[in-house]
Amino acid sequence: MAAITRTLHGVPRTSVRLMSTGATKRTALYDLHAKHGARFGLFAGWAMPLVYSDQGALDSHLHTRKHASIFDVSHMLQTRIVGADRHRFLEHLVVADLKELPVGGSTLSLFTNDKGGIEDDTIITQQQDSLYVVSNAGCADKDFAHLNKHAKIFQDQGADVEVRKIEDHSLIALQGPSAQKALEQLAGIDLAQMAFMTGQTVDIAGVPCHVARSGYTGEDGFELSIPTGEVVGITARLLENPEVKLAGLGARDSLRLEAGLCLYGSDIDATTTPMEANLVWTIGKRRR
Repeated sequence: MAAITRTLHGVPRTSVRLMSTGATKRTALYDLHAKHGARFGLFAGWAMPLVYSDQGALDSHLHTRKHASIFDVSHMLQTRIVGADRHRFLEHLVVADLKELPVGGSTLSLFTNDKGGIEDDTIITQQQDSLYVVSNAGCADKDFAHLNKHAKIFQDQGADVEVRKIEDHSLIALQGPSAQKALEQLAGIDLAQMAFMTGQTVDIAGVPCHVARSGYTGEDGFELSIPTGEVVGITARLLENPEVKLAGLGARDSLRLEAGLCLYGSDIDATTTPMEANLVWTIGKRRR
């Protein structure tokens, strides 16, 4: 979902630059990446793994297609929208039909501006008492400010809505045909009944996590929102499976490109309308 426009030897060129000295943000998995020989790049202020010493971007790409890979996407923005007016509020900003989205259902949606341009793409999940929203790392500050600006307007009009940034959970994506079996080994339950674009709370190695059957690689897989204090242990447990390896941004970009999935800042931006982006299907029928 985050903007990458060109690659050189599988390493993104325009949105990611090689690390240099200076203050950068690190995910909770940084030391684990380094232990596995990660080559880091700077993306949206975060030190993120590009490739690993045991396999380049192409190797990671092919491994994901054949087995399963873990992508650290903890730099992405996770928010929760709560309050009785949460659906009316968020529908003011995105094109999805959120009122009709079933509990546990997820949808790809778009933040749009007053000219119909796309400000960002996002995944929204209907939870029992909230809306769980995952947005691009490159747009995180902009999106959070946008949400809070309009929440204040709604609140001033008497609406019951609040925007909460989720800062105590990390996010990983387990992608590939072996992802379900690998995750089941830690969950102890059959995940076959979990449909694509749905999410629910699942105990992973005894830790309650939000698990969504989704991803941005064109493969089957899951995105796991894990308490940050537990993410290293759970990731290490997943890596004990010989079919699971770490993969970086280089492979993530080539996988989404091969699958025909657009990225914000590369294929779409604030001047692109949903129609121009061939994303009219993201607009809920009730909203058209």
